[in-house]
Amino acid sequence: MKLTDRLLKIASIVDEGKKIADIGTDHGYIPVYLLNKKKIDFAILADVNKGPLENARKEVRHNKLDDKVDLRLGSGIEVLNDNEVDEIIIAGMGGILIGELIEAKKSVAQNAEKLILQPMQAQAELRKYLYNNGFEVIDEVLVKEDFRIYEIIVAKYTGRKTEVTDEIYYEVSSKLIEKKDELLTEFLNKKISAYENIIKKLEGKSGEAIENKRNKTIEVIEKLKEML
Repeated sequence: MKLTDRLLKIASIVDEGKKIADIGTDHGYIPVYLLNKKKIDFAILADVNKGPLENARKEVRHNKLDDKVDLRLGSGIEVLNDNEVDEIIIAGMGGILIGELIEAKKSVAQNAEKLILQPMQAQAELRKYLYNNGFEVIDEVLVKEDFRIYEIIVAKYTGRKTEVTDEIYYEVSSKLIEKKDELLTEFLNKKISAYENIIKKLEGKSGEAIENKRNKTIEVIEKLKEML
């Protein structure tokens, strides 16, 4: 079993010797990899659908890890009890959904030592949720797989709200800028290109709403260019 670059990066963030939960586990690749590497001793593999959970069960059996995992069918972190695991992985879902899963059983997320979150879209909305609900973003990591750059958010509950000086930092984490992530320049250029495409699509259109969107998009592009 060979992990993709995205899954390898997520696995690398898990701390040694911790009990983990992999929410939306699909084939269970991350926990199986970590157990085989003996980086962790126990994992809960959870999925809301029977099919993916059965795929994970087959992967676990194939690797003879039955005694080191617990497979659970259910939605998000609702399958977990408080303090049952140390670290929780929620990867490969939309940012809004990840926020909803945390909110559905917030005490579990609050008691975890670390949340490793990898939203596929709506990253800004997820950051806003975390900042406004007492979760501190302790690290952010970018990873490139094929032509796409993925954002991994590492968070921990502190109970303190995080104030942002500018809404652009919901879109691009200040953590990435502080640490000068090696993919940051490429990441920012991709964002700028995406916003410039929005401007192109607005060409020839008129109206107050269109003009407001154009002006707001230009403002975002300027802020992203400043970050470069």
